[in-house]
Amino acid sequence: MRWEFDPERPIYSQLMEQVSLFIVSGVYPPGSRLPSVRELAAEARVNPNTMQRALAELENTGLVYSERTAGRFVTEDRELIEGGKKMLAEQVIDEFFRRMEQLGMSREAALSLAAATVKEERV
Repeated sequence: MRWEFDPERPIYSQLMEQVSLFIVSGVYPPGSRLPSVRELAAEARVNPNTMQRALAELENTGLVYSERTAGRFVTEDRELIEGGKKMLAEQVIDEFFRRMEQLGMSREAALSLAAATVKEERV
């Protein structure tokens, strides 16, 4: 897995987003056990305390849960996972429109360009 960080934002919140992305995209399927905090921290090259904080916050959302001595697991609540997927998709769409506005394009022009691009790819 590839971990990417924006130096302008808190690492723990980016870790939450990326672990959420791994869950909603199926890298960690419903009911699966997550790697340990130390394993995830080593993979992401972050402090284990920072990873612990991110995972604790994900537990608060219900996307992840702990079983004493067994570790952390992905929820089996598929509606919750789909809700997380929708939320992440909305963030990507908001970022798309923000960047298009930086280019001087209106939302309508950006949508029209996106639709034309998709149409071209289908041909």
